[in-house]
Amino acid sequence: MLNQDQLAALLLKIAVSTSLASIVMRFGPMQRMLLRDDRTLRERLQLAFIFALLFGASAEFRILSHDKYQAVDLALEGSVIAGILGGYVSGLITGMCASLPDMFNEKWMSMALYSAAGLIGALIHDLAPRREDIWSFSPFVDLNLWRLFRQLLRLKRDVIQRRLLELAAFNLTCNFLVVLVEALRWGVRGMFQVHGTFFLFEYPPANYWVFLYCAATTLFAVSLPIRVWSSYRAERQLETQQARLTEARLAALTNQINPHFLFNTLNSIATLIRINPDNARNMIYRLSKILRRLLRKTENYSPLREEIAFIDDYLAIEMVRFGEKLKFQKDIETATLSRLVPSMILQPIIENSIRHGLASKVDGGTVRLRAWLDGTRLNISIEDDGVGIDEDKLGALFESGIGVSNVNERLRVLFGLGYRMTVDSTPGGGTKTRIEIPELEDVGDAVPAATVFRG
Repeated sequence: MLNQDQLAALLLKIAVSTSLASIVMRFGPMQRMLLRDDRTLRERLQLAFIFALLFGASAEFRILSHDKYQAVDLALEGSVIAGILGGYVSGLITGMCASLPDMFNEKWMSMALYSAAGLIGALIHDLAPRREDIWSFSPFVDLNLWRLFRQLLRLKRDVIQRRLLELAAFNLTCNFLVVLVEALRWGVRGMFQVHGTFFLFEYPPANYWVFLYCAATTLFAVSLPIRVWSSYRAERQLETQQARLTEARLAALTNQINPHFLFNTLNSIATLIRINPDNARNMIYRLSKILRRLLRKTENYSPLREEIAFIDDYLAIEMVRFGEKLKFQKDIETATLSRLVPSMILQPIIENSIRHGLASKVDGGTVRLRAWLDGTRLNISIEDDGVGIDEDKLGALFESGIGVSNVNERLRVLFGLGYRMTVDSTPGGGTKTRIEIPELEDVGDAVPAATVFRG
């Protein structure tokens, strides 16, 4: 087993790794460079040289202290991290440059070892099912094994279960490859004991249980910086979500309450005043409710009944403008009305159905809104029988425009893997959008941005 000094050294290495990760996040340019998922070649080179300077300096500090502070040397771990975040270019260059202090100290195998570590990190980068999955890297091998077996034993194979299975398998692969890097360090040290590479303990160790402790330490030294940066990334995503919510409200205000909309609405009211004063008053009342809802500050979530009430007011005016060409049908389970949903989640999709699906159709059409519960999960379906969406546009629907892409991005930030959103459409056959979200805990009238959800 480990003696007290060895255990202290391993714990200190983990602490140094986490501290460096936190310090790096204090600098805005580093935040922007580290937290993005896609980088140009120039950005990957910049990331490599920053990591090389940072982790190479840790090796140089250890050398200048005459190995008094061995635990601060994170050159090998830094090479792996560079590969995980930046790919082969970043991993290889970081490994080569971070090894220079040891190379000048006559540890000739360091460059080969650290370069290999960087390439193994890049392999992890490429094995990620989705680019953002690297931020979920977990060092807990036992928990990853349990998650994998649990998902394999489950009979249900929906999209969410498949994603959880992918993540569990990916994390186990990451664990294996990082342990492999530590095994390479031990192999190099055993074969080249004088001019091999830096080794934290005396070689050979008293027993090979020491390898397990070192491998676990390396796992944590690699994964904890990534998890620290992942926390910063999650905070930025929440800020982005709030900005997108504001954008949705402003977009709704811009798209609906514009001079053309107001002109048509007021013109309809003026006509109704002469022939049907009661309907004119009702239309003015609904318009005022729309303006009040769009202009006031609301929470991130609201009960589904409030969202449907807003849609009723919006469509009541649109029906006056379009006449009998526009029809609206609702099939809402009573149990769903009190369920919390992200604010302004229905309006952008229904607006798309009217503007792009039905407005250009000569005989108009129908918008159908359904809401039902499947266990604890809320399902919402918005369907129209309009002109549909071309296949080339349908493929890029989540990446372009304001309506659907905005809703999808907000759901992704709020629920992560816990939601599902699909859009099915054929030219001339209408469009159907379906949203499935987990149950949100009702915590009163004020719902915070980070509401807990069950599912």
